Amino acid sequence: MIRYHLKELIAEKEFAERRRITIGEIAKETGINRMTLSKIINHPGHSTVTDNLDRLCYYFDCEIEQLVTHIKDV
Repeated sequence: MIRYHLKELIAEKEFAERRRITIGEIAKETGINRMTLSKIINHPGHSTVTDNLDRLCYYFDCEIEQLVTHIKDV
């Protein structure tokens, strides 16, 4: 399963910029639909296209490893 760290990245960006960041703002800046962002945040294992991952890495100025982690099924 893939685990997204979007909540953590939002919290870090909010702290660094000392302001609140909304899903709507991220959607506007990245071009990713708000519903897609909501699913990534709230539904573990949600599948999304690599273009969205690329846009999120660019927005948060992070590496893919900071955005997603692979969790092995046992």
